[in-house]
Amino acid sequence: MSSGITCEVRTTAPVAVVRLTGPLHLGTMRSVHRALSDALVDQPEALVVDMAGVSVEDRLALSVFAATARRAEEWPAVPVLLCSPSPVAARWLAESTTCRVLPVSADCAEATRLAGTTSTLRMRARLEPVAGACRRARELVTDACARWNLPDASGPAALVLSELVGNVVRHAGTPMQVTVTLRRPYLHLAVVDGSSAEARAGGTDLHAEGGRGLMLVRELTQRWGSVPAGQGKAVWAMLPAT
Repeated sequence: MSSGITCEVRTTAPVAVVRLTGPLHLGTMRSVHRALSDALVDQPEALVVDMAGVSVEDRLALSVFAATARRAEEWPAVPVLLCSPSPVAARWLAESTTCRVLPVSADCAEATRLAGTTSTLRMRARLEPVAGACRRARELVTDACARWNLPDASGPAALVLSELVGNVVRHAGTPMQVTVTLRRPYLHLAVVDGSSAEARAGGTDLHAEGGRGLMLVRELTQRWGSVPAGQGKAVWAMLPAT
């Protein structure tokens, strides 16, 4: 990473730990956000940010961690935790309404233990871009809802995930990673494919090619979106877990 701050990523399964070293200010926060976003691509169970080597030069730059947490909440639906901030950074974090939602631990070991206790349920499948992929996706989410006792979410979730997978089959044409996650109060659905083209819902033109399936996704979900993920993208959606 450039701009005077470095990033080291190590995995303490199933948690990803990112150690930052260097000055954090408005000029380096974009590099930090990019590094943390890259660490989320592997879809860890939690992301721990080790701040022991960080000197915070501008308290506004701490908002990068809240931005990362918001993205991680949507996809891949994992908690973000901070650890080992300097006394000044710890005070600024405590005073910040933006960053107050992030758990802050005194050391990395404590944060990793806390991350490992999060009650997130997850089911995954690797699918090829073939005709049967949509049926397999419906079976996956139906099985997940049955296991997790979410009868009201099963039908809408199966339809939404089928549309997300169908979009990959029709447009991206690459293998995909399909994930169903229960992190209350939401059921999270995600499909990661190998195409960098952003998924967009169509407009009101009924004669337009494509996009209508994603219009349905938009109508059936609390939120949905498309974000870069490695060389491809992740298209995610959130429904109430009921």
